[in-house]
Amino acid sequence: MEAFETLSGKAVPLDIINVDTDQIIPKQFLKKIDRAGFGVHLFHDWRYLDDSGTKQNPEFVLNFQRFQGSEILLTRENFGCGSSREHAPWALHDYGFRCIIAPSFADIFYNNCRKNGILAVVLRDDEIQALFEEVEANEGCLLTVDLPRQNVTTPEGKKFSFEIDSFAKNCLLKGLDDIGWTLQFEEKIQSYEQQARSEKPWLFISN
Repeated sequence: MEAFETLSGKAVPLDIINVDTDQIIPKQFLKKIDRAGFGVHLFHDWRYLDDSGTKQNPEFVLNFQRFQGSEILLTRENFGCGSSREHAPWALHDYGFRCIIAPSFADIFYNNCRKNGILAVVLRDDEIQALFEEVEANEGCLLTVDLPRQNVTTPEGKKFSFEIDSFAKNCLLKGLDDIGWTLQFEEKIQSYEQQARSEKPWLFISN
């Protein structure tokens, strides 16, 4: 997993509340178990006018030319609600998003973002509104998200601080998912297993 430290990138404003995981990645696309290839189906029902995904909806913000190549998703409260499918952050990451900024997230989605290298930033409603206004008023507006310092800065000099628990911050800074974090203790795990085999060999007898 790629480490996250500081990101300076274009932001796209998705002005919709209660975006659920079925809108992020509809159920008909949940047919793979690897993480690649879901980005093309991100927000499928909003991005496209047809089921096959060949006709873009010109009125959906992700299809606006000015927001192409965005790495930051700016959105509204309760983002990622609904089912717990991990395919939702897979699709967002595969599309190119490294950071999502919102007033609130569904708990499971928030944790799944961290596990997949996406920084989910929670700011107050008025701070989110200020970001929306600046991003929408200035084409090519680049936001800077600084994880070590835990702040978001705009080109106009506005700076907003955010909270994040130390475990999630450490994992993102080091590029560790849950498996990667566990493997940091591989030597201790092996040492424990060797000691357990010596002290309790009956636990390791296979049929």
